[in-house]
Amino acid sequence: MSIDWTALGQVTTVSIGVTVAVVVVFALGVLGLARFEGAREDGEGTSAVGVAQAGLCFLACAAVVVYGIYLIVPQFH
Repeated sequence: MSIDWTALGQVTTVSIGVTVAVVVVFALGVLGLARFEGAREDGEGTSAVGVAQAGLCFLACAAVVVYGIYLIVPQFH
């Protein structure tokens, strides 16, 4: 039995890269929520940019998770 180390390395690299990307996008979503809360506490009204940023970031994270589940579960193919 031989192991294709190149394929294993590629899968590992892609997995780590996607994980880091999702964490960064999620952190940007949290930053958007913080921007929204900060604007609300300062009495500046609401920050539509913060809400939009958070919504888009969390939507992107959810899409990546759903796509990952789609790839893992064979009944969806």
